[in-house]
Amino acid sequence: MPPGSALSFPARQEWKNLFYMKDLPLTARGSFGTLAAVRQPAVAGLGGLAMTKSELILRIGELNPHLYHRDVERIVATIFEEIAGALARGDRVELRGFGAFSVKHRDARTGRNPRTGDTVEVSRKVIPFFKTGKQLRERLNGGQG
Repeated sequence: MPPGSALSFPARQEWKNLFYMKDLPLTARGSFGTLAAVRQPAVAGLGGLAMTKSELILRIGELNPHLYHRDVERIVATIFEEIAGALARGDRVELRGFGAFSVKHRDARTGRNPRTGDTVEVSRKVIPFFKTGKQLRERLNGGQG
């Protein structure tokens, strides 16, 4: 196929797999250069590892060697900024098969200081919320219903 023409089928399929995150691990179980030696478990007792933003950038860069590292950083930062901006406006962000980001509003209430037992007024809060999509939930549970 001549340079500059449309993507061949294997390249298109590879991009589609990346787009749907089939090739990205949900947790950083693989080795990402020298970062693998310093990673800590995400939740004690569950055996998972936390993937940091820099590890995500490295992994995407490994899967797409034709992209410069600075471009991958810019892409990841833009995605996160767009999600954060939408949530700040009160919008919902839905990524089919992965999940949906939204905000929940918690009303003001009267709470109790656990140290002193005194009552305290807790102000109204806006909390970010993530609900997993069906495909992600099935992938995490190994296809169990």
